Amino acid sequence: MTFPITEHTVKTPRHTTGYLACGAPDAPLLIFCHGWPELSLSWRHQLPAFAALGFRCIAPDMRGYGRSSTYAHHEDFAQEVIVQDMLDLLASLPRERAVWIGHDWGSPVVWNMAAHHPDKVAGVASLCVPYLAQGFTLETVVPLVDRKVYPADAYPAGQWDYQFFYEESFDKACKGFESNIRNVVKALFRKGDPTRVGQPAPTSRVRKAGGWFAGGPVPDVPRDNDVITEQDMEAYVAALTRNGFFGPDSWYMNHKANGAYARRAVNGGKLAMPVLFLHGAYDTTCETMTSRLAEPMRADCADLTETVVASGHWMAQEQPVAVNTALAKWLAVKLPAYWR
Repeated sequence: MTFPITEHTVKTPRHTTGYLACGAPDAPLLIFCHGWPELSLSWRHQLPAFAALGFRCIAPDMRGYGRSSTYAHHEDFAQEVIVQDMLDLLASLPRERAVWIGHDWGSPVVWNMAAHHPDKVAGVASLCVPYLAQGFTLETVVPLVDRKVYPADAYPAGQWDYQFFYEESFDKACKGFESNIRNVVKALFRKGDPTRVGQPAPTSRVRKAGGWFAGGPVPDVPRDNDVITEQDMEAYVAALTRNGFFGPDSWYMNHKANGAYARRAVNGGKLAMPVLFLHGAYDTTCETMTSRLAEPMRADCADLTETVVASGHWMAQEQPVAVNTALAKWLAVKLPAYWR
């Protein structure tokens, strides 16, 4: 049976979330949280597939994106506030719990749901970004940098250099992206390149270069049809043009607050529910194949499944069949009672 993808909005006194839905309304719930600088649309290959398998699939536009509210202050994009958006969304459905699936900045959101509200989480899955009980902060990730690839003298922050650029040159970062949003979308949404594995990621040189794209004009590269179609590209461009980059980029401006929030997790941040982590074999920024980035997760998740996907960072869009297969297998094996 095929289900249409429909658009919805939940509005509370504190926030408005636009979201996509697919599947039978009373079916077990999966909630998909996108990352930077994406949209609910990023899960277009997952929503109908899992609806057909018997789930109710929900993909919100996260705070600052698409049809959801955006705000004028950095602190409005802290993880604790965003988790509350997701709790409001869940209550509006109305459901007690869900399986939460995240990618990129959507991953810390679903990890925080699991760490702070385990009663709302039947299981949690993440693409590319592993669980860090201390929080996905610069203080946590920089000590885990692979110093064989990033010698400390040349790359003090490793592949996370670009996150310091936001902190030091926020307005410049936003203006750089907003100078040519179509070219930014084409430049970012590209498939993984196996030949770049083991080489320093472009994100490691952003401060030295004076900005993304070497601090100059955004290059005009051909759209990568293996990741986004013309229609997908135009949807991303329209949404980012409407809201701008202040909101998306502000997610990077709350490391201290996000770290303090992580320290208030229940059970010392240990996760007891089934957890799935999908490694991107060719993801050079969230590099988990040879670095120590995924090690803390293995100590803090009691029921962890790990799968490697032959993909770059935009995994759900680049390798949807592999992602859907890994998710379906995990749901069948680890959550058979949830998947009725």
